[in-house]
Amino acid sequence: MLKWLQMLAEYNHWANERLYEASSKLSDTQYREDRGAFFASMHGTLNHLLIGDRIWLSRFVGGKNEPRELDGILFESFQDPWQARQQEDARIKAYIASLDERKLTATITYRTTRSPTIIEQELGPLLVHFFNHQTHHRGQAHCILTGLTGEAPSLDLFVYQRETGDSIIKGHGNLSRAPERRPG
Repeated sequence: MLKWLQMLAEYNHWANERLYEASSKLSDTQYREDRGAFFASMHGTLNHLLIGDRIWLSRFVGGKNEPRELDGILFESFQDPWQARQQEDARIKAYIASLDERKLTATITYRTTRSPTIIEQELGPLLVHFFNHQTHHRGQAHCILTGLTGEAPSLDLFVYQRETGDSIIKGHGNLSRAPERRPG
């Protein structure tokens, strides 16, 4: 499991870089436009991704300063969250690198954000949720980009694997870095 989590930490960084690079081309109006996503806009979605990661990392390391608002806005400009995202991705990779198989079977206890429920859970499966949550909301961001511009970068895990060679035994797939375009 540890090898897979290390791959997911690297993939997470790779996907976020692609997402932020594409988002940087949006006008400020497009960036803030309510597109009907769960957190409304690209601005809201990128802020939520950062908040979610900070909440979970705080829980994983036993911190006490986790954000309380799932829809909070940490940064008003585009540039500030991009820098914070890069720092957070480095923290994620460092945290995953610090783990061993024994730590993955240990439990953590945390209080949920939406209610005062206390949860005790095994760390390994919770880390799978952590990375899945990021993928879920990046999918919403991909949809926002596609709706605004007609294209978005491929964020598929297999594209990352083929591009980097991670877990590939033979072949490469001749993948292009060209954005995905909406069919039709």
